[in-house]
Amino acid sequence: MADPLLTTQPIKATQRSGLARAFIFRALSNKNYQLFFTGQSISLIGTWMTRIATSWLVYRLTGSALLLGVVGFAGQIPSFLLAPFAGVLVDRWNRHRLLVTTQVLALVQSLALAILTLMGVIRIWHVIALSVFHGLINAFDMPARQAFVVEMVDRREDLANAIALNSSMVNAARLLGPSIGGVVIAAVGEGWCFMADAISYLAVIASLVAMTITPRMTRPTKDANILQQLREGWTYAARFAPIRDVLLLLALVSLVGMPYTVLMPVFANEILHGGPSTLGWLMAASGVGALAGALLLAARKSVLGLGKYIPLTAAAFGAGLVAFSFTRVLWLSLLLMIVTGFGFMVQMAASNTVLQTIVDEDKRGRVMSFYTMAFMGTAPFGSLLAGWVADKIGAPHTLRGNWLCAGRAVVCDHVAKTSSRRHPDLREDRHPSRSGPRDSADFRIERAAGKLTIQGGLPPNSS
Repeated sequence: MADPLLTTQPIKATQRSGLARAFIFRALSNKNYQLFFTGQSISLIGTWMTRIATSWLVYRLTGSALLLGVVGFAGQIPSFLLAPFAGVLVDRWNRHRLLVTTQVLALVQSLALAILTLMGVIRIWHVIALSVFHGLINAFDMPARQAFVVEMVDRREDLANAIALNSSMVNAARLLGPSIGGVVIAAVGEGWCFMADAISYLAVIASLVAMTITPRMTRPTKDANILQQLREGWTYAARFAPIRDVLLLLALVSLVGMPYTVLMPVFANEILHGGPSTLGWLMAASGVGALAGALLLAARKSVLGLGKYIPLTAAAFGAGLVAFSFTRVLWLSLLLMIVTGFGFMVQMAASNTVLQTIVDEDKRGRVMSFYTMAFMGTAPFGSLLAGWVADKIGAPHTLRGNWLCAGRAVVCDHVAKTSSRRHPDLREDRHPSRSGPRDSADFRIERAAGKLTIQGGLPPNSS
């Protein structure tokens, strides 16, 4: 029987639709990834319910934008401090077992938050302490999760699709979770959101336990020094320009952009004159845009040309937030949240895909820990600063000021890169031992990731 993808006969619209869906979800043909996708999809709905419930709980207890920022800082600062060390351990340890451990600990954290809230004894210091504990878990969970994707797919060509489907999964939950959370908070309070999250972790733990993972080959580490391995990973990422520049842009956008989620209760309550349901709608609208962006990436046939999306969607994210800061009407705010969610998700997922495609396998855990550090680690400083500034000048002015500073930094960086391309003698991103024409390592990058908009030299130790 002829393969419908190869036949020259006309294909009916229903067949084309079926083939398109099969192509978009092709990574699900891998059994381990299918298990992970199912369990994680359930768990993430609970995670997003907890996020919105935590923000609303803090704002209800304190009425303070500053303390919203403090809680955001507490939950994310461990990723900044510990993720690089966690990345070394992710390269050394069994990632599958590590993920089971982190998910069990996350269940315990959500259960503690639920019990304290339902008993009516929750205090702001409880929220901060449990946020720090969750941040410690995430410092290990996020780089392990990102690096583990490659072990769940049997075909390397499915890796980019799996990363895009991960983003789709996160943002489908981001669409459902806040909407459900807003209704639950209004009906029975925040505690049941936390309890639902704790129960949802059972699904992802069961999916991880059901997997059959082929042990990966690792370098002997008996005599390896953790600090030495950390320095090796840092040098690799810092001197390999495509990786370095993707991480720097992601860190900048996370620093000035991610804190918008911390300020959402202020916008929902004071600017749009709503309540928890309004907050849920705002977060859900952002999830709609992010889901659309993730599906767009999942439908791509390859990673070629993906690099050009990174700066463009970062700009769309910033423009959406600035416009949002001027709105006072709910329907327009929801539309702008869609733009914002689309821009941030495509930038984040495209950055992830490019990094996962070009990184050397023995440094994957460390590079993905730097990705975690850039994505989650810079956000606490932005959250704390945004909360403090919003307490002084208001949430709308805070968003505008953040993005004016970020835009100026990006423009200056672009001018510097343009100048260095015009004057090759000023460039510092080549490996010091290489002065001649590009060798196969450069062409490996171009074959894998396409034409990156960020120009770079050779990764250290590539020969």
